[in-house]
Amino acid sequence: MSIVTEIIRYEHGGKRFAGQLAYDDALPQPLPLVTVSHAWSGRSAFEDDKAIALARLGYAGFSLDVYGEDVLGTTREEREALMQPLLADRAELLARLRAGVAAGAAHDKTDADNVAATGYCLGGLCALDLARSGDNLKGVVSLHGLFMPPPGPANPIKAKVLVLHGWQDPMATPDSVVTLGEELTAAGCDWQLHGYGRALHSFTNPAANDPASGIVYNADAERRSTQAMTHFLAEIFQR
Repeated sequence: MSIVTEIIRYEHGGKRFAGQLAYDDALPQPLPLVTVSHAWSGRSAFEDDKAIALARLGYAGFSLDVYGEDVLGTTREEREALMQPLLADRAELLARLRAGVAAGAAHDKTDADNVAATGYCLGGLCALDLARSGDNLKGVVSLHGLFMPPPGPANPIKAKVLVLHGWQDPMATPDSVVTLGEELTAAGCDWQLHGYGRALHSFTNPAANDPASGIVYNADAERRSTQAMTHFLAEIFQR
């Protein structure tokens, strides 16, 4: 196994973005592409490491970017200031996501006909929005994501959807889980949801330790969600 990483720069709307592509150069190529959308801080070592983990599973993992190259929020106020404008303009968020997917799919190591999207926290919403767009993805995985749909008419969802959710996540309450299930069903989606008891927001991130905000790491939920995503990707790519 020989994992290679590359920084891929791309542009949208006059703004430059940068993502990290990771793949095993010893495997026959092109490889199925699995994108990783970042949490509210921006693209960081956490997402880059997730892309590398996907490469170890035999995929091309691409940690894409929706804030801009080298843009990271380090305080709650900075993160909110970066995230909220995109939550308020979901069309722009989707356009940035599509630019990232296109950049990853254009690489000669990746298979543009076999693409999936994953994401964490804000990135979980990003993965769901890519599915909601009706784009031709094999599947999407939302991990401790936000659930609120974008405004406007709904599209049929072609991608299979896996939602990995901490049941006590204060940012996605049980009522919103039911609403999401109704939305996905109405869109004709092949979907599944795994709820992890006693798990809060950011349960896959070992650095998450803010109980007052409901942001706490959970090793069991991380392990179980990783297994679920691994099986899901193997199914959608028939590997």
